[in-house]
Amino acid sequence: MNETLFENAKRLPLAERVELAEALWEDIAAEGYEPALTAAQGAELDRRLEAHRQNPETAIPWEQVKAELEKKHGRPA
Repeated sequence: MNETLFENAKRLPLAERVELAEALWEDIAAEGYEPALTAAQGAELDRRLEAHRQNPETAIPWEQVKAELEKKHGRPA
């Protein structure tokens, strides 16, 4: 890692560091990087899928979730 770059990034205000981290992660994801799930994450996904299969009517459409998040936090999700 480029230590100078890292030290300069650490001097940024918190909000700008978060914005930088988000931009970097989006760039990494755009290149196709998909980290492996942990065992706990896999188990949680399995649990949620089974819960959905048992009660599919409890699902909330993404557009509704997104609208609620935008309303609550005042920015696009």
